[in-house]
Amino acid sequence: MQNERVLVTGGAGFIGSNLANALATDNEVIALDNGYLGTPANLDSDVRYEERDVLDDDLPTDVDVVFHLAARSSYAMHEDDAVGGAAVNVDGFVNVAEQARQSGCDTVVYASTSSIYGSQTEPCPEDMPVTVNTAYEASKLSRERYGEYFSNHYGMSMAGMRFFSVYQGYRGAEEHKGEYANVIAQFADDVAHGRSPELYGDGTQTRDFTHVDDIVRGLIDAGTYGLDGVYNLGTGEAYSFNTVVDRINDVLGTDVEPVYVENPIPEDVYVSHTCADCSKIREATGWEPQIGFESGTRRVCSPYLASTNSDD
Repeated sequence: MQNERVLVTGGAGFIGSNLANALATDNEVIALDNGYLGTPANLDSDVRYEERDVLDDDLPTDVDVVFHLAARSSYAMHEDDAVGGAAVNVDGFVNVAEQARQSGCDTVVYASTSSIYGSQTEPCPEDMPVTVNTAYEASKLSRERYGEYFSNHYGMSMAGMRFFSVYQGYRGAEEHKGEYANVIAQFADDVAHGRSPELYGDGTQTRDFTHVDDIVRGLIDAGTYGLDGVYNLGTGEAYSFNTVVDRINDVLGTDVEPVYVENPIPEDVYVSHTCADCSKIREATGWEPQIGFESGTRRVCSPYLASTNSDD
């Protein structure tokens, strides 16, 4: 994607800022964020930042492509405020898509979630049955249905990207998420500082951990190709929380044991296992994940190693 005018909502957040910064190399980029989960400190100087809300009128949607990443992005956020969560995730999505349509922008790439697959140990294709057990999942599936509406009724390209467990590490834009950051980021920071990571249950739950750089490439490909429908972005490989802690200890040269705690999320809604089948986007764009689990965890841990070496 080159020489395009682009809007990224949630553009100062974790994934959004990584996307905005990558796009700004060759495009004019507006990052819109209300500061709930983002900070303009995440953005490079050549990204135009606007502190706005996705529920506002007169958004800067007169662009070539909208990347809609703004969302309340966790189970807990929606359980604490289901009405507010629906307003941001559903009403905000419809508001942005409708303003884009009225502004003449017919390409929208938006964040959905892999959580709607439930617990699956085998790779999940996009056409498998999905279920909704939480308000968060309901809001993201609602996006997909509204995306289908805008596509079928107005002929817009509406690409819903189902992310699988995205991480970068606390020394990147993910740090601002704090307790909402991916477990790789949280566990690495704990181990690096001699704290025992807290693992729910027995730590055998698994995730398809996907580095944010691969997610960004997938999003850009979706916008470049004008994809329509829903697409998985993951690696097709899953690792347990226990394995994550072992790997972090290996990289850091430490021996910090985890502690096991009761899972605060009800068992009937907790997603214990995730794994992506990414053949659909591979066939559409040629996208492949490039950062595997071992190299990705080393990236997360490397700033701690550098800090240790600098203290020597």
